[in-house]
Amino acid sequence: MSERDAGPLTAAPSAGPYQAPDAEQDESIQHSLFGEILDWMLAPLLLLWPMSIAITYLVAKSIANQPFDHALEDAVTVVAQQLREVDGRVVSQLAGSAREILRADEVDHVYFQVLGPRGELVDGDRDLPQPSEDERERLRGAAVVFRNASMQGTPVRVAYTYVNLRPAIGAAPADARNALVQVAETLDKRALLANEIIKGVILPQFIILPIVLALVWFALARGLSPLAQLQERIRARRPDDLSPIDSRQVPEEISPLVGSLNDMLGRLAQTIDMQKRFIADAAHQMKTPLAGMRMQSELALRQLDPEEIHRSLEQLAKSSESATRLVNQLLALARAENQPHAGAPLVPTDLATLARDTVRDWVQASFIHRIDLGYEAPSPPDEVVMIAANPLMLRELLSNLIDNALRYTAPGGSVTVRVLAGAGGSPALLEVEDTGPGIALSERSRVFERFYRILGSSASGSGLGLAIVREIAQQHGAEVDIFSNPHGPLRKNPGSLFRVSFPPPVFDHDNPT
Repeated sequence: MSERDAGPLTAAPSAGPYQAPDAEQDESIQHSLFGEILDWMLAPLLLLWPMSIAITYLVAKSIANQPFDHALEDAVTVVAQQLREVDGRVVSQLAGSAREILRADEVDHVYFQVLGPRGELVDGDRDLPQPSEDERERLRGAAVVFRNASMQGTPVRVAYTYVNLRPAIGAAPADARNALVQVAETLDKRALLANEIIKGVILPQFIILPIVLALVWFALARGLSPLAQLQERIRARRPDDLSPIDSRQVPEEISPLVGSLNDMLGRLAQTIDMQKRFIADAAHQMKTPLAGMRMQSELALRQLDPEEIHRSLEQLAKSSESATRLVNQLLALARAENQPHAGAPLVPTDLATLARDTVRDWVQASFIHRIDLGYEAPSPPDEVVMIAANPLMLRELLSNLIDNALRYTAPGGSVTVRVLAGAGGSPALLEVEDTGPGIALSERSRVFERFYRILGSSASGSGLGLAIVREIAQQHGAEVDIFSNPHGPLRKNPGSLFRVSFPPPVFDHDNPT
């Protein structure tokens, strides 16, 4: 191994392992869509229903008061019209028949009272309470005023007014003589009327409400039935049927869900097809070394000449080596593909140290191929190039690039591994440069496919190395590009340059994320 423009191969301080914070996942609670919609529809309805009853009761009482208040107002007016002042005394000329009509109520008790200017009882019931000062103020500007009071412990509705016994024009206010006229009745008839109104409004609701609940239940069940039908159609499918679901048979609101499901089915079908192709290709590739091993072993068993036997055993060893390499690369590719699902964390990794150690592992192989394997460290040589990586998988990536370069470079050529530090947020670069035959522009997009090999190539290989490189690079968010060797035109072979660009890591408390 030669080290070009690099310092001594001393190991840089290793970064501590990156401890990813444990994500606490809340336990998911399954909800019923039917029940949730039903709750949102019925809860407001059941809350508004008592409010509706209360409002209806208040409105019913207000409606019931109006006709009875008009009757009380007429009674107060009739009594007030019968007052006269005779010889300085207030006299009520209310006839006996009118008095009987006033009290002739089969349900409510009716009381009336007439008080003179000095508060003396002129006629009626003495126990009827008089209005307070505030209630007397309400009488200004109104002919008759109503108030609620209590008569012998029973609530009553009172209508009252003051009668000016000296309505002479120009009379002084001090000369006014006002008599108080009050008519009151109990609230039994009002309560009966209010109850009848409430019964007429509320009782139908007790019949309508269950009907509304049943209709809501039926409407929800009918509205969600397409989901049940979609479920039945999916369950009726064959296990291997990954064809898209017809979104025209579902409501518009479910179409996005069906579209996402179809996308998932498409990706799943593509993955299964890739796995089938991979298994078929792997089985096909395994046939060649296994068939060669079987043929050489049978040939060795038939040979008697020791030299022929030795030659057959050499071929058997080569076939065994090819099969072993193929199996190892298949395992590496499977491990690389499953690595994202395994959840292995990316830890702070010094790219320069990892590249130097990996190159050292391939020095012996470069001697066998008679190729100059070199390493160029970043400038300055002791600079630490930190990236977020899985060191084991990153070694696999670089090993496949070095192995690929050694296989396609002729003896006497050179392979150089180079690490360039990113500056100012630019990506860190890992380059593997060789002096092999190079890769044509038309082939560069296909060499990363599994089992793909360039036509006319005489180098041994399975066509999996670069597929492994691409898979591991994608896990690290890196990009792999192929260029011609910038030093190639000066030599017989143009050569190739593989460049892996790593994104700059984001550090949180000295740990990349």
